[in-house]
Amino acid sequence: MTSPASLRARRRALTGTLAALGLTSVMIMTDGAAPATAATWPTANGSQAVTATISVSGTKDYGMKRLYGSGDLGTGGQSESQDPILDLAAGAVLKNVIIGAPAADGIHCEGSCTLQNVWWEDVGEDAATFRGSSSSNVYTVSGGGAKEASDKVFQFNGAGTLNVSNFAVQNFGKLVRSCGNCKTQYKRTINLDTIEATYKGSALVGINTNYGDSATLKKITIVGDSGKKIVPCQKYIGNNTGAEPPKNGSGPDGTYCKYASSDITYK
Repeated sequence: MTSPASLRARRRALTGTLAALGLTSVMIMTDGAAPATAATWPTANGSQAVTATISVSGTKDYGMKRLYGSGDLGTGGQSESQDPILDLAAGAVLKNVIIGAPAADGIHCEGSCTLQNVWWEDVGEDAATFRGSSSSNVYTVSGGGAKEASDKVFQFNGAGTLNVSNFAVQNFGKLVRSCGNCKTQYKRTINLDTIEATYKGSALVGINTNYGDSATLKKITIVGDSGKKIVPCQKYIGNNTGAEPPKNGSGPDGTYCKYASSDITYK
């Protein structure tokens, strides 16, 4: 068994490491990720302009550097034709990076990927888009946060499962949207666990019931939304024609939207 003195020594070492990365506080989690809150937004360790999409394979750790778009990537608008700052190959792991402004189309994952401690200061079109076509794909967002997303934070266009945990989001449209009108549609599974959402926002997750999507919500904290305007789980009828998908109800049902009132705390 680890002694109390040893645990205190580990905590001191971790605190020193966090200070070097510009983080002010942390809670040790069993999976090694810090739960993001409004108080834990990091300070960048330098900045780098990106004029053309950076391709990433394997594991890339940026050490809390800020990347921001310039030249052809120097826009923070909502154009659907923008390129991303980073394009991750299947199996890639991206760690410890801040996406600044302009953010273009953020990050693309071409297959299973892991985004660990990634922060978006001012989301452009989307923070990240998940695009792989295999139903076995798993996309993992662990830690981090996103601000100022006028529309979506995470755009789920591909197939498989998206897991988002220990994540903070502020001033957003939707945290996750299963694509409502992509040319090729899939069944998509979304899991949200330990999320802090600060108003304003319209929905935490949007799913397509007619394609068999599901969303599971656990340990959700919603801040500053006394009117409960943020919809935890919005259901739609998706299509593959490009038309605007109609809404199909909201709230827990045990099949598509999987959560209980006790899974959501309002502060």
